[in-house]
Amino acid sequence: MRLYSYWRSSAAYRVRIALNLKGLDYEIVPVSLAPGESEHRKAAYRAINPQMLVPFLEDDDIAIGQSMAILEYLEETYTENPLLPAATGARARIRSFCNSICCDIHPLNNLRVMKYLKSELEVSDDDYLDWYAHWINEGFESAEAFVSYGKGRYAYGEKPTLADAFLVPQVYNARRFKVPLDDFPNLVRIVDACNELPVFQRAAPESQPDCNA
Repeated sequence: MRLYSYWRSSAAYRVRIALNLKGLDYEIVPVSLAPGESEHRKAAYRAINPQMLVPFLEDDDIAIGQSMAILEYLEETYTENPLLPAATGARARIRSFCNSICCDIHPLNNLRVMKYLKSELEVSDDDYLDWYAHWINEGFESAEAFVSYGKGRYAYGEKPTLADAFLVPQVYNARRFKVPLDDFPNLVRIVDACNELPVFQRAAPESQPDCNA
């Protein structure tokens, strides 16, 4: 199993977390998204993934892009250490939480959007940070409400689920861009609990082979 990944990609980060939580062996294949390198746009990677994005998973003859599709494939194929509960309603709630991050927050704040805002629309660094913080706050308000319904150590109970795999990278990015998180104590508490676990530590950006922090 190979995971094409970039150390700072939050979408790749969430897949690394899930692979670790499920106890699966995989090889990291670094694909640099860094300006000046842009390996994801070169012919070699385009031949692997025409979308030119990370993450991208190869598992024998299966090849999948898009983190949500990858995670659902892993959940359906490798049934040990499930990251979704058995109850249909609970599964749907966790999927809803995950989609609130990967559809409503992350796309507005990812690298492609940042480049376009700065290069094409000439948005200043300060205005970009305001943009970033706005969408973090907009999304985290509902996420905070969702996780406050439960009393578990993690987002949805006493063991990590896919919800935690999505939440941890998004909070990592918020901290990276110095977005205040005082209004989201439950999210912070949950992420700090997750980051005490070795499986989350191994998935962290600073633990990746291509980290150049």
